[in-house]
Amino acid sequence: MSLLDSHTGSGHPGDRAPGPPAPRGPSAAARTGPLAWARDLMMGMRFAAGGGREGWVRTALTAAGVALGVAVLLLCSSVPPLMDAWHGREKARENLGQEHPPPPSARTLRYASTDTTFRGMPVRGRLVRPDGARPPVPPGIGRLPGPGRMLVSPALKELLDSPSGALLRDRLDYKVAGVIGDAGLRGPQELTYVAGSATLTAANGYRIDHFGKEWHPPPMRAPAVLLVVMTCVTLMTPVMVFIGTSVRFGNERRERRLAALRLVGADVRTTRRIASGEALFGSLLGLVGGAALFLAGRQGASAVTLWDVNVFPSDVAPSPVAAALITVLVPTAAVLVTLFAQRGITVEPLGIVRNRPALRRRLWWRVALPAVGVLLLVPLARERPWHDTVLNTVRLATGSMLLLLGVTVLLPWLVDTVVGRLRGGPVPWQLAVRRLQLSSSSATRAVSGITVAVAGAIAIHMLMTGMQAGYTQAYAQSGKLPRIGLWDNADGWPQTQRALTALRATPGVTAVRGTIDANIGRLPATALPASAGPPSTLAIGSCAELRKLARLGSCREGEVFVTDAADRDPALAPGARIRLNPAYLDDDPQPPRPWTIPAAARGARLLDHGRGPDRVTYDLLATPSAIDTGRLKDPTMEFKVDFDRGTPDAVEHIRNTVAHIDPTMNEFSAVDNPHDAQYTSVREGLFAGAALTLLLIGSGLIISTVEQLYERRRLLSTLDAYGTRRATLAWSVLWQTALPVALGLGLALGCGLALGTLLLTMIDSTVTVDWPVVAGITGIGGGMIFLVTLLSLPPLWRMMRPDGLRTE
Repeated sequence: MSLLDSHTGSGHPGDRAPGPPAPRGPSAAARTGPLAWARDLMMGMRFAAGGGREGWVRTALTAAGVALGVAVLLLCSSVPPLMDAWHGREKARENLGQEHPPPPSARTLRYASTDTTFRGMPVRGRLVRPDGARPPVPPGIGRLPGPGRMLVSPALKELLDSPSGALLRDRLDYKVAGVIGDAGLRGPQELTYVAGSATLTAANGYRIDHFGKEWHPPPMRAPAVLLVVMTCVTLMTPVMVFIGTSVRFGNERRERRLAALRLVGADVRTTRRIASGEALFGSLLGLVGGAALFLAGRQGASAVTLWDVNVFPSDVAPSPVAAALITVLVPTAAVLVTLFAQRGITVEPLGIVRNRPALRRRLWWRVALPAVGVLLLVPLARERPWHDTVLNTVRLATGSMLLLLGVTVLLPWLVDTVVGRLRGGPVPWQLAVRRLQLSSSSATRAVSGITVAVAGAIAIHMLMTGMQAGYTQAYAQSGKLPRIGLWDNADGWPQTQRALTALRATPGVTAVRGTIDANIGRLPATALPASAGPPSTLAIGSCAELRKLARLGSCREGEVFVTDAADRDPALAPGARIRLNPAYLDDDPQPPRPWTIPAAARGARLLDHGRGPDRVTYDLLATPSAIDTGRLKDPTMEFKVDFDRGTPDAVEHIRNTVAHIDPTMNEFSAVDNPHDAQYTSVREGLFAGAALTLLLIGSGLIISTVEQLYERRRLLSTLDAYGTRRATLAWSVLWQTALPVALGLGLALGCGLALGTLLLTMIDSTVTVDWPVVAGITGIGGGMIFLVTLLSLPPLWRMMRPDGLRTE
């Protein structure tokens, strides 16, 4: 039966029995409840899937925008599980010593750290010496290597086999016996090895009976917390805006189809549910595409190292709860955005879109949003020092997001206010201004994504530039003198002398100073308790080495000197009895080891009074024969090695010599600044990410502009019929894009600089702006103007034809 028949009837009255009146269409019976929602949503999804080529293009664009957002959301939600897996493997393979060392048995081993650095890259090393036939084995290793052999990570094996690893091969003087499995590595790019030793002693290692430790990583410092939180906020906010823009692609054509549905009887609520179904279909496709994009992108996780964190692709996986929330919230957001977009229109049966009277854009709540963000951030900036608490982290994230979203909500008001006051000018300018005066919503929606991305990128870049400048300044100050400090357990002066000889023979070394250092203290019988004051410092060395510490005058073997250290304990005087094993706790059960300072001890003036992080203030100086080092408590060899920066790989040669003296010797120096390379790589990645984000958001602006041209194709054809030049309309498209983008970039620049200043103030850093990079980020945003105009010209010229005046 036709639609006309259902309304008027046909045939003779006697041809059929009377029956109930036929329904008049969907509006005849109210459709409410979940079943009606499901039916209308399914209808909208069928429209999206069966809308022909144009319908599929709109759906694909919506799905692409949602897919990008879903991929970023999945990546951000994968960070906590990723770090848990990274720390978990570190805990499982390590044992830093036990409070009560086990007795030697077949199930114990000696274990020592032999970490080193090779050309700025950290190399983790461990020495093992089993006590029996069944020692504990760390994950990733089937059997411990024998003496002189080592198991290495795949990345370290690749480095050792390459020509650039020749110096490192000389340092790691072991035979490669196998490769460590993934369970024993923090990440695929980690450089690590486990070597067997037949000479590892109790002084250089500790005995353990298992691997795995109860260790909790220290909380991140304020700069790192700020950087992580701001990175997540800056990634998430443009994505949220972009998803909101993506689900509106093709909105004008969708509304024309809804008008046709009104013509056949659908009510307003039904049309809105059907429109939501179309957006829901694109968002569901975007969910699938985002998951595929995330799975494909995480395969490159092994090639990325940030702050020494390198993980396997399998580690990059969101928690089930986070994945479920994303699966539910993204389609829900698509439906809500669609319903929100239709609140200001009325779809009538015979009209394409009948706009309601334009709502006045109120300023107070648009200003209130960033103002609240600033009010949340200012107290954090005034807090000294900034504490990493849950409340502060929430305030930081909330305040930053409100400030960035404030740019988005301020932009429509600013565009309307500015274009509403523009008058006169060339014809292209007037066409663009008039179009923005009539409707600027679609343009500002697309531009808002650019402004948020630019503002966030500027803020993070300022934060990273300030942090990097602080590290660079600190390393420049501490590394001004080309020097490496070394320390190791001491076993008498002859051992120290041999180490001095080997270091002086190393290529590139210009000077070496070495002593045996130990702590000494008061005897309990003195006036003050043994642990009342800080321990004093004793240095043992030859006369030649002691003269590098103080002015001694004459010096002979067996002499002792009392220095002029400003905070020297008055009890350290010639003829006084002191303790060689000072008590660090009041209940230290060890009996004191008394020693008498010779009465002939003379005074000595220190050359350096300990100003600096690597300098020690010595209270007592002694030659090797004046005191038995075996009676000292935990004596250490201390070396200061000066080198020539002009000698190629001088630092690496020194480290090779150290490894041959004792692989467990420790190094402290400022010759390597790992933060510089890390921050540089992150800054470059940030710039590339900002550029990519701006290009993707710019694609939404291009689509929006082309859709507007399509809706005005009849007007364009009329203008063409009257002889309007194509160049005039091309310039009008340029100005129509340039005005919102220029205003948005101005807002973004101000917001980004304000947010970056607040963040740098929080970490007590100098406010630094890298203007070339800021100009580059802003320039990329401005470049969208010309890109949008360029890509809009072909459809513009195609629509400027007289046949566009035909109508049905």
